[in-house]
Amino acid sequence: MRLLTLPTPESTTAPTERARALVFEDRRSQQLLQRVKQAATGDATVLLAGETGTGKEILARYVHDLGARRGRPFIAVSCAALSPALAEGELFGHEPGTGARGPAPRRSLIEAAEGGTLYLDEIGDLPLGAQAKLLRVMQEREVPRLGARQPVPADVRVIAATSVPLEDMVAVGGFREDLLSRLNGAAIAAPALRERPGDILPLARYFLGMYGRRLGPAPCVLSSSAAERLLAHPWPGNIRELEHVIQKALLLCRAGRVTGNDLRLTSLPPKAPALALPGASSRLDALMATLESTIAALFEGDHPNVYERVEEVVVRVAYRRCERNLGHTANRLGVSRDLVRARLLQSGELAAPPTSEPPATLSKAGEARAAVRELLTFDS
Repeated sequence: MRLLTLPTPESTTAPTERARALVFEDRRSQQLLQRVKQAATGDATVLLAGETGTGKEILARYVHDLGARRGRPFIAVSCAALSPALAEGELFGHEPGTGARGPAPRRSLIEAAEGGTLYLDEIGDLPLGAQAKLLRVMQEREVPRLGARQPVPADVRVIAATSVPLEDMVAVGGFREDLLSRLNGAAIAAPALRERPGDILPLARYFLGMYGRRLGPAPCVLSSSAAERLLAHPWPGNIRELEHVIQKALLLCRAGRVTGNDLRLTSLPPKAPALALPGASSRLDALMATLESTIAALFEGDHPNVYERVEEVVVRVAYRRCERNLGHTANRLGVSRDLVRARLLQSGELAAPPTSEPPATLSKAGEARAAVRELLTFDS
């Protein structure tokens, strides 16, 4: 059995969501393994698409270990965990005294991966400004440090991962199309666990052995009833869910034998397959349905000024996604620039301009000149 596991050193990727082991017993998994080996032979950017918990980071590390950059750094970054305000400083670094980032220079995560691989998990959560700079890193092989006059040379291979269709994000303006084109150098789809059932029992037995050894020297086994339940479950949480289920079952089982009654399986339905890449219209319909249910819940709670508050959120989010550009925000929302500005002033997102007397004086002077013109016209 071919087994890949996640190494123990700390990573910025959230450990509660990662798959920590992969096997390749199922036919689809064997095809996946061959695709990974092909991608590892070159130095092209790789985009891994698949649901959370399908083992994308393990695949990324395997691409790195098989390629020419093995032995060099592998830096894993969770884009979802990066603060939007600090994302550029973390990824690209900054010069001393740049803004509120402190007097000392900061080495970027990209520089830390020099000569090796930079793994960007959930790249769809990267702010648009950082996306533009990442594209420059990939095209020009240089890091645009914040506050620096000259960029820093960078030699890294980028492997990105996403659990949402980036094509849909491009359609709604949440992701740069040119960056997606660059990332698609070698696209690899990681199937959900329910789509590779031949891996379920080998993975279950691996986790059973791993956690069983921590509880005692006697080996633990799966009963036939437990195996049947595991194979019948849709696994919405994928490999990570399977690992949790086995952990809990070991605490409930008796005499080192896990039965079907020891398994605590979730009743949640499986997610829509991210690999099917539905069209932008279906994605938009799903988002609008969620928005509709959220607004209905607000009305059920009898909250005051629901319309104003929802409108405020819409304008504020659009303004931030458009990098605080009033004109771009107005175009995206299909409203006037004045309306956007008024709503942002009302919510405090924009500071009100200071008032002064000279404009009022000028206005009165203008009125006086108009009155004089009227008198002249009347006399003539």
